[in-house]
Amino acid sequence: MVINTYIYIILFSLILLSLNTIQVFSANSNSSNPYILSCGSSKDSIDSDGRKWSSDSQYISGNSTTAKAQYQDPSLPSEVPYMSARIFSSSSSYKLSVSPKQRLWLRLHFYPSSYNSLDKSSSYFDVTANGFTLLKNFSASITAEALTQAYIVKEFSLIPIASGNLNITFTPSSSHNNSFAFVNGIEVIPMPELFQTANMVGFDDQIIDEQSSTLQTMFRLNVGGQYVGPANDSAGIKRTWYDDSPYLFGAAFGVTFQAEKNVSIQYPSNVSESVAPVDVYSTARSMGPDPKINSNYNLTWVFQVDSNFTYVVRFHFCELQLTKVNQRVFDIYVNNQTAQPAADVIGWTGKIGVPLYKDYAVFVRDETGDDELWVALHPTVSMKPEFYDALLNGLEIFKMNDTRGNLAGPNPVPSQMLQDAEEATAGANNPSPRAGGSKNKGLVIGGVTGGAAGVVVAAAVCIVVYHRKKKSQESGVGAWLPLYGTSTTMTSRKSGTNTGSTSHVSSLAAALCRHFSLSEIKHGTKNFDESQVIGVGGFGKVYKGLIDGGSMKVAIKRSNPSSEQGVNEFQTEIEMLSKLRHRHLVSLIGFCEEEGEMILVYDYMANGTLREHLYKSNKPPLSWKQRLEICIGAARGLHYLHTGARYTIIHRDVKTTNILLDENWVAKVSDFGLSKTGPNLQQTHVSTMVKGSFGYLDPEYFRRQQLTEKSDVYSFGVVLFEVLCARPALNATLPKEQVSLGDWALHCQKRGALHEIIDPHLKGAQINPECLKKFAETAEKCLSDHGLDRPSMGDVLWNLEFALQLLDHPGEGSVVAEVRASDACAMHIATLGIEEESSTASVPVDGLTDSSVVFSQFVNQQGR
Repeated sequence: MVINTYIYIILFSLILLSLNTIQVFSANSNSSNPYILSCGSSKDSIDSDGRKWSSDSQYISGNSTTAKAQYQDPSLPSEVPYMSARIFSSSSSYKLSVSPKQRLWLRLHFYPSSYNSLDKSSSYFDVTANGFTLLKNFSASITAEALTQAYIVKEFSLIPIASGNLNITFTPSSSHNNSFAFVNGIEVIPMPELFQTANMVGFDDQIIDEQSSTLQTMFRLNVGGQYVGPANDSAGIKRTWYDDSPYLFGAAFGVTFQAEKNVSIQYPSNVSESVAPVDVYSTARSMGPDPKINSNYNLTWVFQVDSNFTYVVRFHFCELQLTKVNQRVFDIYVNNQTAQPAADVIGWTGKIGVPLYKDYAVFVRDETGDDELWVALHPTVSMKPEFYDALLNGLEIFKMNDTRGNLAGPNPVPSQMLQDAEEATAGANNPSPRAGGSKNKGLVIGGVTGGAAGVVVAAAVCIVVYHRKKKSQESGVGAWLPLYGTSTTMTSRKSGTNTGSTSHVSSLAAALCRHFSLSEIKHGTKNFDESQVIGVGGFGKVYKGLIDGGSMKVAIKRSNPSSEQGVNEFQTEIEMLSKLRHRHLVSLIGFCEEEGEMILVYDYMANGTLREHLYKSNKPPLSWKQRLEICIGAARGLHYLHTGARYTIIHRDVKTTNILLDENWVAKVSDFGLSKTGPNLQQTHVSTMVKGSFGYLDPEYFRRQQLTEKSDVYSFGVVLFEVLCARPALNATLPKEQVSLGDWALHCQKRGALHEIIDPHLKGAQINPECLKKFAETAEKCLSDHGLDRPSMGDVLWNLEFALQLLDHPGEGSVVAEVRASDACAMHIATLGIEEESSTASVPVDGLTDSSVVFSQFVNQQGR
């Protein structure tokens, strides 16, 4: 008995020892664990999505240095991993232990910025991984500029590595002087085998073996659906799925829809959820209900790619509406060749709600010099289906390595159309352009996502449609990148560095503004300490500061030295605000222009921007009366700009981030960097390059490039709906018809359903029907397509005051309306403006330079 007990003890001890050995082996083997590396970081860190990024220091060999980016682009989704970088002056490698039998996702993150005074335009380098050339003579700076993205993510699917060691090598290009390599983040994620074989389009008997190839992700689209971020991807693979609409060719968008509640997505045994998430298969794009129209056009997408490579085009299908064979049958074309005749999703799957995917391979030759890949769907009329229609749920395009193990294409070249678009849609709030392009080679997965589209953002619908039509009219072809941001700019900083010998400020403006020394500014901001940052814009960071021995709190806006905008905005802001003083305009206290710095000093606005009190904030919601009073204050400020000086001043960038709130919740219009003196009495408009922010931009101004004060009225109309609905002016994550708040609110208003999109915090007793009706009617008139149909800012102000009176005294609307007359209104508004005036500058705004005439607050008391 004792012997048996000893035997059991020995056996139990051996089992524990074996388990411990296995655990130790597993802990020391990274074969099944992902690597999420923040390059150049000395410690582990967490990104904005809660993902942990580890330091890369233990995996790097060779000569390298670490650096911090000098500027954080507002469109970066997170500081991690983009604000730190690993810099290579010679060939260096990362060595990672991986499973020898598992395919890997490799993602390389690049943020081209200024690091250790290195010129980002000098960075050209190669990247190889275990014998495969991933990038050759790659310039992240050129790529980001051409693709109008702040950062770049290159994604590759690597074949299993027999040695179990993954070597990623960065080599500065020898063909460029002072070249260096850099990387901000590296992800190596074990993945299931998602690749098998693909039929070669145009060759019935040729099969392409995907499993033996390393591939680069070129496009990954949730067709007919919204942006799907890494956090919502399947199987922990952390992929990003973008909206497909920017790539659609022509005006035929088809229709989008999603699965009804009674349709559940059921993956078959031969399709795992790791292929694509439920969000992709539960939405779709079809051609629409009209068989005559559908039989005469193709539903087409166009993509820019690198020539002389083979591409795998993966189509994701899931029937969400029909249940029988031969109800929806269509042909699939890739580069004008039939890839699949008579595709019938129900015929393939047997029932509704079952996902599947089909892979087709095509070789893109460099024959025309226009490297494009076309995908098209068309009803199979010969099969006489019940519905002449086609369907697609998702689309992926992968580049395959060539016979030399190469995947690298050339750096992209900005198209002329992109340059024209940038010039036509320049704005003030982002340091880099955010518009779509049509001839960008070497496209990448990644970009400015910001929790949405990017991506996608893509997102300023009127801009996209305008340029798509323009391109198709000119050449008959076109491909589109998502619009990842909502504001653009092409204002360039003058070459050279200002040392203080040459000023960008006129002597008159300088005389009216206080000049601060750089040492005063540094002292007031604790040497530009990051803890003092209260905002970031296209001009640069905004710091909270103290001046005059700490007795006065101010906001200090510092131009980003590496930004390509600044001089014009700096000069215009001072020229304008030095001559304007009004209770509802932000006051400029002074400026600093030393040692290449351009700094503006304003009154401190304790309650920040209007937008941060509406959404995407933990701050308590504003009451309806507060919102109405804030709108009235902003309207007073804009009305003063339009009528209170010798010439009209047009703001050109009215939006909720440019309406600031002081400690007493008084609204003040800010950011006059794009402002322009309006037409005189002999003119109806000012012809000028289009500038502004997507979502707020006057469509008539964009079409005709003719600026009037009614452009501000349109933008203010969007602000009114933004205040009412508490959602962004553009939201690319919503269905296409809801992306633009202005368009969607007008649609809801016209069908009597505006109450459905009002901020839930306001529903109930906060707004009485009369007040809501007057407010909504005012916003609707502001958004009239033609400027002549829009009210003046004075009329807008009167109507908002009227709405406030209806809120305080419901039922008195008819009495007030009868009293109002146009002349009385003009005088009433003028009086309101005078009463709100805090002080009046003693210089005119006549070209902003003439000091010989003193302007009164209202030149014409009868209004305009």
